[in-house]
Amino acid sequence: MSMMGEFKTFVMRGNVVDLAVGVIIGGAFGRIVDSLVKDVIMPPISMLFGGLDFANYYLPLNGQDSSLPLAEAQKAGAVLAYGNFLTILINFILLAFVIFQMVRVVNRLRGPAPAPETLATPEDIVLLREIRDSLRK
Repeated sequence: MSMMGEFKTFVMRGNVVDLAVGVIIGGAFGRIVDSLVKDVIMPPISMLFGGLDFANYYLPLNGQDSSLPLAEAQKAGAVLAYGNFLTILINFILLAFVIFQMVRVVNRLRGPAPAPETLATPEDIVLLREIRDSLRK
């Protein structure tokens, strides 16, 4: 089989196509949640913390003035930009929570999982158990 034939077989497997669809939808969904965090959730949180842009919170590490905007402080030297990290962390937590809720809904719509099939015990095992039980008596 040629390399192109093997590649076609690989790509046309169901798992690869499902994974590709999941990655594409996940990327789009991630942008939606990113916008939700940046445009809807973070502004009220920013107001609670003094009205500053939360992404501009940082600790200067090279003696910069802490009143400088983050971009200017980074030009002047190293800074610990914890505000942007917290924004991304909140974004991740919300995304994980929304995906968890979606999985819960899908699992409820599917209904209860079917009971696993019990395999019949072979006759020789049943016979040996009967012999064992009669010897105990």
